[in-house]
Amino acid sequence: MKKLKQIIHVDMDAYFASVEILDFPELKGKAVIVGGNPKGRGVVSAASYEARKYGVHSAMPMARAVRLCPNGIIRPVRMSRYVELSKQIHKIFHDFTPQVEPLSIDEAFLDVTGTVHLFDNNIEKLGRRIKSDIKEKTGLTASVGIAPNKFLAKLASDLDKPDGFVVITEANKQQILDPLPVSKIWGVGKVTNKALEDIGIKTIEQLRTTPVSTLSKVFKNQAGDILLLAQGIDRRIVETEHAAKSISAEQTFSTDVKDKDILLSVLHAQVEEVSQRLRAEQLQARTITLKLRYGDFRTITRSTTFEPTNTTKTLLTQTQQLFDKWHKKSAAALRLLGFAASGLSPEGTGQKLLFSDPEDEKQKKIDEVYDKIRNKFGDDALKRGN
Repeated sequence: MKKLKQIIHVDMDAYFASVEILDFPELKGKAVIVGGNPKGRGVVSAASYEARKYGVHSAMPMARAVRLCPNGIIRPVRMSRYVELSKQIHKIFHDFTPQVEPLSIDEAFLDVTGTVHLFDNNIEKLGRRIKSDIKEKTGLTASVGIAPNKFLAKLASDLDKPDGFVVITEANKQQILDPLPVSKIWGVGKVTNKALEDIGIKTIEQLRTTPVSTLSKVFKNQAGDILLLAQGIDRRIVETEHAAKSISAEQTFSTDVKDKDILLSVLHAQVEEVSQRLRAEQLQARTITLKLRYGDFRTITRSTTFEPTNTTKTLLTQTQQLFDKWHKKSAAALRLLGFAASGLSPEGTGQKLLFSDPEDEKQKKIDEVYDKIRNKFGDDALKRGN
């Protein structure tokens, strides 16, 4: 009999906002909003749970967040600090297993199937040790989900936030899944949710017991995959950092976003984050990819490849061109927008030109100064011109 996988999903609670509160304890218990300038086109990068009570959420225009939460305390994005702590957190993950799949700066999957025996074969003991180590070494709280597969583990980590700890097993998975709204299933977005409601399907149990022929009218050829998730079945494996070989950032919007300026603002911030992380880790990338998920959960990617670089201007220029091509042909409201840099190699490797490009050297110096200023004063302290 095949051994069941033991998967842990770790998701840091309101990560950017929590780091601000960690570094500035006087903010504890207050509505903290991390993001860009509310007088410009800044957007919310993160919000504390106190701010979320007012309806503030990530990717919301900062000006609107201020209207919803006038007493909120606005903090600039300090990406270098978040990256610094993220490295500590991911190092903790590797203390427990080499099978780590980072999803973003603040969450990851861990496959501990091969290491749980080191903890008396007690997966809960292992999970709680990860939580306590993160708290002890960084001062931050994480929500942990434990399950036999990735879908259930990620679902579990989200069920009792913040500071949550939920275990889903083969024995209790249907008991937990069935009462949940269908929107908890990957692939069920706002539009799909409405289509399911129109045929009387609101819970996962109702979806699970619906014939695949009926679901095909909503999900087309994805109906079988959706039905498997409703049954708590997910066969995807944890892909390690070495397999993934990319640095990425993505944003899921609480409501679908169509406004081009907001999308570009979010995308530019993602490019800034990724390029800064590339330089911090002394890496360069030769491929960038946009991940675009529509309201009906249809997901597409757009990629381009060029000479390896980690200069922000080059990455921004290539990204803008990719985005403009997509927007011209396929613009629609997005549920998720993401940016990834791949084809990574150590900084400075690759084919060398006989004479260095003066413009490239200039951009490297600009990035160096830019990183120093933002590291000291926050990511909103300095903005690039168009």
